[in-house]
Amino acid sequence: MKKITSVLFSALLGLGLASGAAHAADGSLDKIKARDKLIVGVFTDKPPFGYVDEKGNYVGFDTDLGRRFAKDLLGDENKVEFVAVEPASRIPFLQSDKVDLILANMTVTPERREVVDFTNPNLRVAVQVLVPEGSPAKKLDDLASKTLIVTTGTTADIWLTRNHPEWKVLKFEKNTESLQALAQGRGDAYAQDNLVLFSWAKENPGYRVLPEKLGSEDPIAPAVKKGNIELRDWVNDRLAKLGEEKYLLKLYDQYVRDKLSADTDPNDVIVEGGKWQG
Repeated sequence: MKKITSVLFSALLGLGLASGAAHAADGSLDKIKARDKLIVGVFTDKPPFGYVDEKGNYVGFDTDLGRRFAKDLLGDENKVEFVAVEPASRIPFLQSDKVDLILANMTVTPERREVVDFTNPNLRVAVQVLVPEGSPAKKLDDLASKTLIVTTGTTADIWLTRNHPEWKVLKFEKNTESLQALAQGRGDAYAQDNLVLFSWAKENPGYRVLPEKLGSEDPIAPAVKKGNIELRDWVNDRLAKLGEEKYLLKLYDQYVRDKLSADTDPNDVIVEGGKWQG
């Protein structure tokens, strides 16, 4: 498993800032229609949002949203090509035109706003920490002398680098690698988006999520290449119209509801119609 330092991630962001400003996308909708295919970057190992099932099919909350966008834009939900991305590759894939759109749980942050354009949000999230059930940790500071696991390029990675650069952090490229490292005892805790942690802990007894949040609750939104205002505005319009039919609630019921506790309010997870209220 390859470890990547936060310095490399910062360098990628720096390069992205330069290339994003110099090569803004133009005429994206015409390009997509001429190609007759929407290319969407998604996760393959982050259930229930983006993953690959036992038959090799892309499934999940984000992938179904991508299919719906393809149907609304091109008339057929099958006119979509999914491209597997990792947290650290989401921005470079947009900048290099490998994908038209990212639907991969990307939290909106000031740093990312510098290098991509976000649409209105479709989800809300906070970063928390997963620990083994037997861990003595009750709060984040209890882990100050321990080893925290993160997935490179995630909001958790950025937050810990900024707020606790002195802490020992073990980094992996994939969410599955990070979870495997925690299960193997290579680290004491795993910091990640809480929706992923709650889902995984429910499916894997023996772990719990610490109640403390790392930073504030933030929006998650689709992302397009910097300057691609046409596609951004189209997605915003579609999210608003999908909100009228409660489409995200349907996806929540299909993929997310049974992964969380029974008393979870869907409005604490989804942002219907793109209307963020922080």
